[in-house]
Amino acid sequence: MNQTHKMGDAGDTMATKPVLFFDIDNCLYPRSTRVFELMADLIDKYFSTHLGLAHEDAVRLHREYYTNYGLAIEGLVRHHEIDPLDYNAKVDDALPLEDIIKPDAELRQLLESIDRSKVRVWLLTNAYVTHGKRVVKLLGIDDQFEGLTFCDYAQVPFLCKPQRGMYDKAMKEAGVQGYENCYFVDDSYQNCVAAKDVGWNVAHLVEEGLPLPEKQASQHQIRHLRELRDVFPQFFRAT
Repeated sequence: MNQTHKMGDAGDTMATKPVLFFDIDNCLYPRSTRVFELMADLIDKYFSTHLGLAHEDAVRLHREYYTNYGLAIEGLVRHHEIDPLDYNAKVDDALPLEDIIKPDAELRQLLESIDRSKVRVWLLTNAYVTHGKRVVKLLGIDDQFEGLTFCDYAQVPFLCKPQRGMYDKAMKEAGVQGYENCYFVDDSYQNCVAAKDVGWNVAHLVEEGLPLPEKQASQHQIRHLRELRDVFPQFFRAT
C-alpha cells in the first residue's frame, strides 16, 4: 500500500480509471468482533478521565459529540482543547486488535478477484492512519490497496465522512476525476447518503442480522461484501 497515502500527480490512465473505495471498521471485518464496543468503552473512559466526569455523564457527552460531529474526538478538540494524537494513542491505538482481528481468507479472495486493469482500490476511513493500517495488516490484506485516505487528527478542524470535503479529499488523493468514477462501500448510513449525494456509486453494507433501514441509504444495499460482485460486476473477474 502506498506509504504516503497519496499517489502524486495522476497520469491519464490513473485519472480515467474508476476507483473503488472501501471503508475499514465494521466493513472489512464484522461487527461480531465487537471492536466498536471496545472502542466505545475506551472513549467513555477517556472522557471520564480527561474531563473529570462521572461515567454516566461521560457516556452522554460521548454520544452527543458523536451525533453532532460524526466523531467523538471532534467534540473533545473543539470544546476541551484535547490533544488529538494523545486521544488516538489511548483509544484507537490502545485497542487489543491483535487478539481480535485475524487474517480473512474469503475477504482476501474477494479483493484478489477485482480486475485491477478496470478499477483501482483505495481505503477511506474516519480513523487515524495508524489504526487503518493496523487493521488491514491484521486482516492480511494490506497489499490489496493502493492507498489510504484517513481523518488527519493533526489537522484541526477535522475533515471526516460524511462531510463533502472528505469525499473530495479522497478523490484528490486517489487521483480520480469525476464523481461518477467513484464507487464506495461503507456500513454507515450517513456516510453512504452523503457519498450518493455527491454523485458516487454507493453500496451500503447492512450486516446480516441488523435491521434494514426504512429508506435505502444509496443506490445499492448489501448484506455481505461478497455481494459487491453483483452490484459492481464490471470490476470483478469471473470466478
